[in-house]
Amino acid sequence: MGDIFVTTLAKEKIEVLKNDLLSQGFELSTPPHTYFQAKKPGLTCTLYTSLKLTVQGKEKGPFIEFYLEPELLQSFEWSLKNTNELHTSPKNETARIGVDEAGKGDFFGPLCVAAVFAGSDEVQKLVKMGVRDSKSIRPAEIMKLAAMIQKEFKHSIIRIFPLKYNELWAKFGNLNKLLAWGHATAIENLSQLSGCKVAIIDKFAHDHEVINALKRKKIAIDLTQRTKGEEDPVVAAASILARAAFVDGIDKLGKEVGMTLPKGASKQVIEAGKALVAAQGKGVLERVSKQHFKTTQDVLSTGQTG
Repeated sequence: MGDIFVTTLAKEKIEVLKNDLLSQGFELSTPPHTYFQAKKPGLTCTLYTSLKLTVQGKEKGPFIEFYLEPELLQSFEWSLKNTNELHTSPKNETARIGVDEAGKGDFFGPLCVAAVFAGSDEVQKLVKMGVRDSKSIRPAEIMKLAAMIQKEFKHSIIRIFPLKYNELWAKFGNLNKLLAWGHATAIENLSQLSGCKVAIIDKFAHDHEVINALKRKKIAIDLTQRTKGEEDPVVAAASILARAAFVDGIDKLGKEVGMTLPKGASKQVIEAGKALVAAQGKGVLERVSKQHFKTTQDVLSTGQTG
C-alpha cells in the first residue's frame, strides 16, 4: 500500500476536511496550486485547487478506512479493495470481544473500561457505522456512535468513579493491576453474555497482567494484546463506549460539585482543583479525583500555579 490514494472532493467538504485534519493533529501549509497540504508522522494529505485529493504515507490505510471514506466520502470502495493485515488475519473472521479504556490519564472523573462483542458477520457493520479510534472523533460524534453501538451490539461497561477507584487503588497499589482487573471484569461479563471466548485488547502493560487477572477469575479466553489495538474495529467500538462513559461520568461529577471539571492533568486542572478545594474543602477531591496522581499534591500545595 505504498502507492498514492487519489480521489475528488466535493467543494462543500473543503472546510470540513480542513477542520477535521487540524483536530486530528495535522500541520497545514499551502504549497502552490493547493487549498492546503496537511502532514503528520506517516501521513500526508494534499488538496489541490482542482479538488483532487491525494493521501500517502504508511498510516494511509487506517486514515482512509476509518475516517476519509466513512465520514467524508461516504464510499467504501478503497476499503473493500485494500484490506490491511488486521482484516486479512484469521481473527477477523472470528467472532470476538474488543476491549479498551478511557480516563486513566485524567485527574478528574472515572476510569472506564468497555467491551464490545461482534460476530463474524458484524465487524464490517462497525466499519460502515464510522467506528474508529475514539481519539480521532469529535465529542458530539462519540456520543452518537456510542448510542448506536450500545443499541446494536452486546457490550459491557465498567465505570469506576473516584470514590471506588481510590478504594481499589489502595487495594491494588498499581494502575496496571487495576486496569487489568477492569479489563478482565469486562471480558468476564461479556463472555458470559455472548458465549465468546476470543478477545483482543489495546495493550497497556506486560502481557501477564491481564492474563493473571483472567486466571484469578478462572476465565479461559483466547486473548490477543496488541499496540494500536484500536485499529481493530471491535476494539475501536470499545474505545468509543469507554470514552462516552468517561465524558458522561465527568460531566455528572461536575454537576454534583457545581463546577466544570476539565479533562487531563494540566495546569488548568490544577487551577480547577484549587478553586474546588477553596470552595468546598480538600475532602471533595476524594469524590471527584484520582488521589494517587501527583496532581493531588499540586492542588493542595500553597504555591501559585502560574
